[in-house]
Amino acid sequence: MTLRDTEKLVRAAVRAGVTDRAVLEAVRAVPRSAFVPCERAEEAYRDAPVPIPRGMVTTQPSLVARMVEALALTGAEHVLEVGTGYGYQTALLACLSGDVISVERLPDLADRARANLDGQGIANVEVVVGDGTEGVPSRAPYDAVLVSAAFPTVPEPLVGQLRTGGRLVQPIGPGGVEDVTVFERTSAGLVRRGHVCPASFVRLHGRHGYH
Repeated sequence: MTLRDTEKLVRAAVRAGVTDRAVLEAVRAVPRSAFVPCERAEEAYRDAPVPIPRGMVTTQPSLVARMVEALALTGAEHVLEVGTGYGYQTALLACLSGDVISVERLPDLADRARANLDGQGIANVEVVVGDGTEGVPSRAPYDAVLVSAAFPTVPEPLVGQLRTGGRLVQPIGPGGVEDVTVFERTSAGLVRRGHVCPASFVRLHGRHGYH
């Protein structure tokens, strides 16, 4: 990887509307080629999804940057991520927060993500195998939650584990055509605060998602 490689993704994020300097620096610092299958490394610096095992794909980098920016992280937050994949988004969150608990339902993907993160010396992340719709209650409350799969509503356990004043970003929809939305937990419950962008995501599977 060269700085020129990651600059391509920085420029893509800027074109997509990302303005947060800390987010752009994280995109510049994290080598996406370390978070895709080895045989796909030359595709890593295109602003496009990359196939990974189990019929999954990584999220487009500029979309990752927009979703992360919507959390408005300041550097000290305790973050819950639902859907680790190969760990690229996890790595960006780790650069921008205090620590990250990331839940992946597929053990082989979780193992790969751990290896990828360890390979980059990223130590403030814990990857957990489990049902992301249940969150990780033993580590709650969270200052921010980022969900990387689609469901028409926010799973109630995730709402309950988000502290008052915390933000949650999730693609809202049936899977395939979504409205990526940012919410805030208030004393009255979860309140929609804005629209991030339209997107296409895989479905959110679990007890409080699709079965």
